[in-house]
Amino acid sequence: MLKKIENWFDDIFEAVKTVPPGVYQYQAPEDAPAPYKLHLRIEDDGSGILIINASTVLHLNRTAAEYAYHLVKGRTKEEITTIVTERYDINLQQAQEDLDEFLVKIDRLVHTEDLDPVAYLDVDRVTPYSKKISAPYRLDCAVTYRLRQADNEAAPTDRVSRELGIDEWKQVIRKAWDAGIPHINFTGGEPTLREDLPELIAEAEELGMVCGILTDGLAFTRKTFLRSLLQSGLDYIMMVADPDSKDFWKALRNVMSEDIAVTVHTTLTTDNKDQFTDLMEKLAKENVTSISMSAESEALSCPLEKASTKAAELGMTQVWDLPVPYSNLHPVALEL
Repeated sequence: MLKKIENWFDDIFEAVKTVPPGVYQYQAPEDAPAPYKLHLRIEDDGSGILIINASTVLHLNRTAAEYAYHLVKGRTKEEITTIVTERYDINLQQAQEDLDEFLVKIDRLVHTEDLDPVAYLDVDRVTPYSKKISAPYRLDCAVTYRLRQADNEAAPTDRVSRELGIDEWKQVIRKAWDAGIPHINFTGGEPTLREDLPELIAEAEELGMVCGILTDGLAFTRKTFLRSLLQSGLDYIMMVADPDSKDFWKALRNVMSEDIAVTVHTTLTTDNKDQFTDLMEKLAKENVTSISMSAESEALSCPLEKASTKAAELGMTQVWDLPVPYSNLHPVALEL
């Protein structure tokens, strides 16, 4: 009997046509209390993936995906509840209560850091590629293998015979967007060595993609160059720390004075382990609030735990899933 009841509910639900599959995006107006971007991808079965500010990825069931769809499309609460009551044959009060609850949960995730989506949206946090999806969440583009002159010996230029041109990269970006990928990150080599980088960022911005860059940041000693990237639509910067470089600190100060999300990546080594917490304190004094950490060997797991604790004491958010040189030795993997 229970199986018959389950099948009956399934038949009713299947009779309701799902919202159109595809990728949709919403950007808060400039006068919003906290600027944010929402990217919604509706799968063929009506479920969805909601990506908030390119940092929180949530799986949505069909009902939640439909609410998110209408929200991203800019419909009013009255319009949404009217549509839902007609589609699912529920009363208006129930539709209003469900929508209000959904909006409160999304608002918390948008405006508050370090919230666990499991607790606030009744969905599981997604481990990348742990479930079948129609397209990746992010595309990392090594737009050049060139490095600065001092590091040229480490550049893997023997892997490629030439760099892709601007038109070729624009085609890659457009194909990624058409495939449903809402987030792109430019890496290298050193991506700021490409003179056409602002044009690539502008292409992603025009499509509505979240766009970031992984860089040593030294080009940002020139404020005019930094602002050219910001004006092109850059959403966030991850800078790889070089604590002994005066230019790194100058560039960091320039970046921190702008209105853009910034994460600093640091690698714990046997050479710097005794000064690592001092480095974090210095970063905190520069108002860095987001840090990415990894270790060069498993033998450094204890110093990494100490660094993770220090980051928490300094109020730093710890990021681990951006495209820095990969290491299993990061605070999340070690459950610190």
